[in-house]
Amino acid sequence: MVLLAPSISALRRMLAVCKSYAAEQGLKYNVKKTEVMVFKAGTKCPTYIPPLKLHGVALNRVHKFKYLGHLLTENLGDDDDMERERRALSVRANMVARRFARCTDAVKVTLFKAYCTSLYSASLWFQYTQRAYNALRVQYNNAFRILLRQPRFCSASAMFAEARTDGFDAIWRKKTASLLSRVRGSSNGILRMIADKMDSPLMGKLVQRTKSLLVIKY
Repeated sequence: MVLLAPSISALRRMLAVCKSYAAEQGLKYNVKKTEVMVFKAGTKCPTYIPPLKLHGVALNRVHKFKYLGHLLTENLGDDDDMERERRALSVRANMVARRFARCTDAVKVTLFKAYCTSLYSASLWFQYTQRAYNALRVQYNNAFRILLRQPRFCSASAMFAEARTDGFDAIWRKKTASLLSRVRGSSNGILRMIADKMDSPLMGKLVQRTKSLLVIKY
C-alpha cells in the first residue's frame, strides 16, 4: 500500500490510522519493507525532513521506489523507469532469439509481438530526456533486427513495414491513446478530474503524443 500526503504531519496522522487499524485486526507492518520518499517541487526540496517512525523505528528515506512494477523517483522523472524497461526488453528479446532461432519469420514476428511490445507503463511516461527515449527506441529496433537476423544498420521503418509490425513510436502512441480513452471514459472522480484538466502537463503530453495517430486514423 502507498500513503500520499502533502506534509509530514499529515503523513504521521495517516500512519497512526493505519497502525490503529492493524492493531485491531491483529496485524503488524513490516518496518524493514516500509520506506518513505519526498517528492521534489520542481528542483526544490526541503533541506530538513523530520523523521517518520513506525512502531518506534525510523523509516528509511529513499530516492526511488518500485511500485506495481513502475519505478518512481523523487523528481517524478521517467528516465529510470525507461531504463528498467529497456533492460527488461533486452532480456526478453535475447531469450526469444536464442530459443526460437530455427523458427520461421512468421513465428518470430508473432513471438516478438507477444514478448517485446508490451512496454510496461509506457503510456505514463511524460517527463523524460531524449537520451532515455533514444536508448529504448534503439533497443526495440535492435531486438527485432536480432530476431529476424537483419543487418545492423538496415532501415528500421522499412523493416517493420515489410513485417507488417508496429514500430516503437506506433506502439507508444497506441498505448497512450488507449490510456486516454480509458481515463476519459472512467466514472472515477479522480480520473475525471485529471481528464478534464487539459492544461495539466500530463494531459498535454499525452494528447500531443497521440496527434500523429489520430491524424492517420482520420
